[in-house]
Amino acid sequence: MTQHDPIPIVGKNGLRGTINADWQTSSHDISQVCIQLENGQQILVPIDRLIAQDDGSYYLPLSMTDVEHYRENRSMEQSGILIIPVILEELDVHTHTVETGKVRITKLVREHEETIDPPLLTETVDVKRVAVNQIIDSPVSIRYEGATMIIPLLEEVLVIEKRLMLKEEVHITKHQTETHQPQTITHRSEEIVVERQDHKATSGTDIA
Repeated sequence: MTQHDPIPIVGKNGLRGTINADWQTSSHDISQVCIQLENGQQILVPIDRLIAQDDGSYYLPLSMTDVEHYRENRSMEQSGILIIPVILEELDVHTHTVETGKVRITKLVREHEETIDPPLLTETVDVKRVAVNQIIDSPVSIRYEGATMIIPLLEEVLVIEKRLMLKEEVHITKHQTETHQPQTITHRSEEIVVERQDHKATSGTDIA
């Protein structure tokens, strides 16, 4: 709280005022604060009764009716300032846990059969020997023709001069076939059965 700008006070049922900075400066009792109401009346309240608000103001849980009530009951006055006591009536609410019934939970396991037919992939290869018997000048590497891998087989033959002859080629072709093997599997699922068993019970809330 600063002593330069008036600090607004908002109460119940339209009660409004500001903190009396002059009284706050001259007083040594920091546990109380003097509030100047809009009608010119001054009241002295405990500082811990003020509730800070987000906009910089303070909320005082009192109304003008409460102020007049204290004045009519000859509350203490100090230099014309009405002193508001710390004690106020408060609502004290208690709750009790009351059993209103019981539930029984049963878990059931159900089974059912299901036919599945997943595709199975099978690979086979065809090996085919192709005679070539061709004289070549240098070794031949493995090559592919589509899905067929061709592996050259070389053999040295005795001629007037030694040369490499491509004797034959091995053609390997890979085929894929898809087959089905239906199988029956068992699935399990769970259920929760809740049975409520009510009995007469009372519940209540005590207000003190």
